[in-house]
Amino acid sequence: MLVGLLGALVVACSSEDRAPPVTGPDLEDARIRLVPVAGLEQPVAMAVRPGEPALYVAEKVGRVVALSADSDPRVVLDLTNRVSLGSEQGLLGVAFSPDGRYLYVDFTDTEGDTNVAEFAFDDDGADPASERLVLFVEQPFSNHNGGALAFGPDGYLYVALGDGGSGGDPMGNAQSLSTLLGKLLRISPRPSGGEPYGIPPDNPFVGRAGVRPEIWAYGLRNPWRFSFDAATGDLWIGDVGQNAWEEIDLDPSASDGGSNFGWDGLEGTHPFEGGSAPGSVPPVFEYANGEGSCAVTGGYVYRGALIPALEGAYVFADYCGGRLEAFVPRNGRATQARFLGPQVDALASFGEDARGELYVLSLVGTVFLIAA
Repeated sequence: MLVGLLGALVVACSSEDRAPPVTGPDLEDARIRLVPVAGLEQPVAMAVRPGEPALYVAEKVGRVVALSADSDPRVVLDLTNRVSLGSEQGLLGVAFSPDGRYLYVDFTDTEGDTNVAEFAFDDDGADPASERLVLFVEQPFSNHNGGALAFGPDGYLYVALGDGGSGGDPMGNAQSLSTLLGKLLRISPRPSGGEPYGIPPDNPFVGRAGVRPEIWAYGLRNPWRFSFDAATGDLWIGDVGQNAWEEIDLDPSASDGGSNFGWDGLEGTHPFEGGSAPGSVPPVFEYANGEGSCAVTGGYVYRGALIPALEGAYVFADYCGGRLEAFVPRNGRATQARFLGPQVDALASFGEDARGELYVLSLVGTVFLIAA
């Protein structure tokens, strides 16, 4: 159940009190602990609504639950009869529009296909009658669905899609610019020109024949979780590897888009099918599978105030290993990489609140705050 810590945080650290950037953290001084905040059914993604202290958590089974300090957990959207529940399926992503008027969710329907849907949202929750399908993508297999959603600093909605599944990208989706699979998309989610969403005019492939203009980046296997650095606008992507290497990619805020992150010519920096991906962007960080590791869970650059020694470090984990890890980004490289100590079973996702504090979501059922 929800504990009173959320309320204490609101008092102790308002959004205006977010810690300013410093020269760089020393991770040797970082000491963290995990504080249970709520127990839910397979929590898998988190978002905040602008102007609110509440946390909104997506449960993989199909619900979005509001967590606040002054009330019990409250279901604000229920899609439990609409989602498929395979191991990589379900309600997978949640985001609010920058003005807080709309809730966006990413889920696999009962046929296993990806739906990005919009709901009008007010203090009572999502209005089921307002549902509007923004994006629909057929999925050829049940795995590698991506599912993460986030609005960037530019106000556009970014949507992560895996390569379509199976193993080894058998359909060649990740390197094909004619399909949305294996990509990070960038769209304006409100209706435009008779279409359910608009295309930002500065997207990198606008106007190219045979190329999907929604594409922002490609060459991704399963970008399960991505995030924007709240201080710099840099885009960080945790891309799940095949069976040997996990990788974390960086798309800097100054990027014009169009980056190729290499899959399936490469797995991390290592040759895979085809042996290369000319012009691809290497990962900032990679690690080998084995010894308990199996799939990277991308996280966030820490911009909170509770743990000064962690300021500016990228925090992430591995789903199977469950150990919280961090490194310090410097000049496009990962430095000071180390384990932070705590370990969480089935660590599926991270979340960030309006103050820059980070949360850990375990499919076992617990939402934790990362604290000092």
